[in-house]
Amino acid sequence: MKRAGIEDVKDWAKSNGLRAGRIIDDMFKAIGEQTVTVPGTLMAETIIPSIAHDIKTIRDRRREVGRQVEKLLEDHPLLTVLTSMPGIGVRTASNILLGIGGDIANFKSSAHLAAYAGISPVTGQSGTSIKGERPSRRGNKRLKNALWQTAFVASTKHPPSVAYYKRKREQGKHHNAAIICLARRRCDVIYSMLKNGTLYQEPALVA
Repeated sequence: MKRAGIEDVKDWAKSNGLRAGRIIDDMFKAIGEQTVTVPGTLMAETIIPSIAHDIKTIRDRRREVGRQVEKLLEDHPLLTVLTSMPGIGVRTASNILLGIGGDIANFKSSAHLAAYAGISPVTGQSGTSIKGERPSRRGNKRLKNALWQTAFVASTKHPPSVAYYKRKREQGKHHNAAIICLARRRCDVIYSMLKNGTLYQEPALVA
């Protein structure tokens, strides 16, 4: 690390999305004050940069694989179906398709799909006390994040979804709970669209 120099280390950290400027300054200050060479220091100076390079290579490869998968999914016949729905872009649609394994036939109903994604609200209970609903901590992470993200976008830009979200907030639900409720409603629509291969049609979102 000392051989690389503080500026090179900072550049490396920045290129890898790490905000560690102050920590790096403190590390180099400590190195400058060090008067004793600890056994293994020279070996560590050789190995650590090599490990860092390997990590960066793996991350770059993962990004490239992700781009290739998205490119392949652009030709999926259901991508156009999904992106016809307000709040769903190409990347979100790709994550939904990946989350369902590319085939909606894997799910018997929209309720099955919602449960698999983990967006069915769970009733909190302690003893005999009911503490209201909360988002489930279970489910397919990729699919759950995609459905949550599209519901969040819709809650700010799609008038019927905005109205539904506001209604849930007025009923006393917190932000995340209201978004989950909206995601669950939209899941019904998404399931129908994928099952029938039909483009989005404006439904009436009711409580």
